[in-house]
Amino acid sequence: MLPDQSVDTPVSLSMAPFAGPWTKWEAAHLLKRTMFGPTNQQILDAVAAGMNATVANVLQIPVIDQPLAFDAAETIVSYGSTWVNAVYPSNAAQAQSVETARQLSLGAWIMKRLNTEPLSIAEKLCFFWVNHFGVTAIQDSRGTYNYHMLLRQHALGNFKQMIKDVTIDPAMLLFLNGATNTLYSPNENYARELLELFTIGKGPQIGPGDYSHYTEEDVAAGAKILTGYIVEGLRSDTLTSPQATFYPILHDTSTKQLSYHFGNATVANNGALEYSDYIDIIFQQDQVATHICTKLYRYFVNYDLTPDVEANVIPIMAQTMISNNYEILPVLDELFKSEHFYDISLKGAVIRNPLEAIFGAFNPAESVPNYDLTTNSNLYLLIYGFAQGQGLDYATPPSVAGWTAYYLAPNFTKLWLSSSYIKNRFDFATLVTIFTGIPSGGNNFKVNALTLVDGLSIPSDAPTVIDDLCDVYCPKPISAAQKLVLKNILTNGLPDFEWTIQYNDYIANPGNTTFSDPVRLRVELVINRIFKMPEFHTI
Repeated sequence: MLPDQSVDTPVSLSMAPFAGPWTKWEAAHLLKRTMFGPTNQQILDAVAAGMNATVANVLQIPVIDQPLAFDAAETIVSYGSTWVNAVYPSNAAQAQSVETARQLSLGAWIMKRLNTEPLSIAEKLCFFWVNHFGVTAIQDSRGTYNYHMLLRQHALGNFKQMIKDVTIDPAMLLFLNGATNTLYSPNENYARELLELFTIGKGPQIGPGDYSHYTEEDVAAGAKILTGYIVEGLRSDTLTSPQATFYPILHDTSTKQLSYHFGNATVANNGALEYSDYIDIIFQQDQVATHICTKLYRYFVNYDLTPDVEANVIPIMAQTMISNNYEILPVLDELFKSEHFYDISLKGAVIRNPLEAIFGAFNPAESVPNYDLTTNSNLYLLIYGFAQGQGLDYATPPSVAGWTAYYLAPNFTKLWLSSSYIKNRFDFATLVTIFTGIPSGGNNFKVNALTLVDGLSIPSDAPTVIDDLCDVYCPKPISAAQKLVLKNILTNGLPDFEWTIQYNDYIANPGNTTFSDPVRLRVELVINRIFKMPEFHTI
C-alpha cells in the first residue's frame, strides 16, 4: 500500500540525488510518469531493483516491429508483410487505395506500440516529440513511418542532431513548406517555427519584430538559408521511400546576416549543409537548452512552472544539457533521480491524456489482443478512434504547436477534461469493464480483470486487493472511506472471508467459468468505479 503523504510540506526544489526511502510509491511515481501503464509486478520489481537500476532500465529505447499489411486494399505487399520500403501502384486511384490501407496499418502499429511497451520511457518520449514538432501524417505513409522512427532514434539522443535531421526530413519539409522554399519564392514557415517553437522559443516581444531571443530579420535570413530542398518519390512506383533532395539552383547563395541575438553572425553559402551551419549558431545560445528543458519539465513533472522552479530547477536541467553537448539522456537521468522529482507535491499533478487513460487501464492488466492480425489491427484502430473522441489523434497534432494541453496556460492538461471528453472517458471505461468490450472479428476486447487480480500481492485478501489496485491505478493515496466503498463492491457487501473463499475456489478450478466469472465480475465492478474516480485521471 502506498504511504499516506498528505501532510502539507514545502516543495523540495533540490536536484540533488534522491536519498529518501525507495518505496512502492517512488517506484510507482517514476513508472507512471515514464510509461503508459505499469503493472503491479513492474512496480514491485522496480522497488526491489532500486532507483538507480530502475532509472537505467527505463532510459532505453528498445527495438520495435514494423507495421504490417492487413487490409485488402494493400495490393503491393502480401498480408502480414511490412510495406515501409514498398513502392506504390503506378495508377493514381490504386495508389490512393494502397495509401488508405497503409494509413490504417500505421494507426494500428502506433496503438500496438503503446499497448505492448516494455519497461521503457520510449513511447512516452516518442509522443513528447510528436507533440513538440507538431507534424501531421503526410500522404505517403512510408514518409510518416520514417519520420516517427527518426523521432524514436533521437528520443534520448542528441537534441541538436535531432533538429538537424528533422529539418530536412521529407515529412517536415512538406508540413511546413520547406519543400517549396526556394531562391525564387522564399517561404518563412519552417524558419519561423524552428526558432519560435522548436529551439530557442519566442519569448515576450521587446521591440518591433523583436521577440527576446530572435527577430523577424532572423526569420527572413533563416528562410534563405533553408532554401533548395525538395521532396521526391511521394507514392512512387519506383522509389521505396520519399527523399529530400537538394538542388543548388534553388538555393539562395547570398551571405545571410543574423541579428544581435546571435552575435550578428553571418552565414555564408554552404549549399546542402548551410542549414546545419545555421543550427550550430542557434545552439550557441543557452536559451535553447532552457526552452527544451522547460518543455521536458512540464511534460514529465508538472505543467505549473512556478517562479521557484524557473529559478532553481530549470537552470540546472539546462546546464546539464549544455555540459553534455545537448544530449537528452543525462538531463532525464538527473531529473528522475532528483529529490524534486519525488516531492509529495507532484503526485497527481498532471492530468492523463486520452491515451494515458486508455492504456493506463489496459496495460496494468496486461490486456493485449491476441487474435489474428486483422482482428488485432481493427481493435487498435477502434482504440485509436476512442482516443480521437477524447481529443487526441496521435498522428495528426492539431497545430504546429501540438496539443493545447501542453502549452495553453493556465489550464494546460486540465483541457483534457472537458464535459464531452470526460463523458467519452467514462463511456469507454464502462465498455471495457462491465460491458462486453470492444467488438472486432467476433471477439470482444476488454480489461483482463482475472490477469489483473492474479498479479496482485495477495489476490485472496480483499483489503490487499483494493490497496494494490489503488496503488497501480491512482497516483496518490485515497481515503479510507473510498477504499471501504471499493472493498464493498469487491465483496458484494459480504464479509472479507467470502471473497477469500470465492477467489480460492476460482484458483482451484482453472478454466471453470462457474468460478471464474463471479471473480471477474467483482473485479470489473471495482475497476469501473476506479476509472471514474478523479484520482485515476491524474498521474
